Amino acid sequence: MIGRIAVVVLAVLLGACATPSPPQGTVVLLPDPGGKATAVTVTQGTQQLVLDQPYAGARLSSDGPKPYQSSAQEVQSQFGAALAARPLPPARFTLYFVEGKDEFTAESKQIIGDVFDEIARRPVPDVVVIGHTDTVGSDAINDPLSRSRAEVVRSALIARGIARDRVVATGRGEREPAVATADGVAEPRNRRVEILVR
Repeated sequence: MIGRIAVVVLAVLLGACATPSPPQGTVVLLPDPGGKATAVTVTQGTQQLVLDQPYAGARLSSDGPKPYQSSAQEVQSQFGAALAARPLPPARFTLYFVEGKDEFTAESKQIIGDVFDEIARRPVPDVVVIGHTDTVGSDAINDPLSRSRAEVVRSALIARGIARDRVVATGRGEREPAVATADGVAEPRNRRVEILVR
């Protein structure tokens, strides 16, 4: 299996109770939203078929999986209702902060609206906010600073109408740098808050 896999499966069990028969149905490999290569192996009995191209399909039969090429139109026609019922995939955002402060950089101020828009798309959002610092200063300074950064984001989300119990905020201090540095290095990419929206 390579990367994240998006597969649509429609399995229909046929046959009477007294006579078991093999599963019948269709498996289609969907394209990865990020364009990554994906693959899935369809196994039926002793036979296997690898689907490794977008919309590659397998029809399950008593003789094993048979390859065929599906399409976006066919998937929408046959599986549209099931696809529409799927939850949205998680979205990740990173906001950066001014050195030694819980204040957004100018660039991060410009993208905070994207975070709110993504949360608004979800009927029941679940948001995790994790604050980080660079390696300048001690843990006694960086731990509270990272929590403060996370709380700034959490408070902004709550002020925009996100339910308080839907947003969890925590700080990691300098323990999980985005860019590994020696102690005492003011690395801007480590002064951040990571936001996971589910």
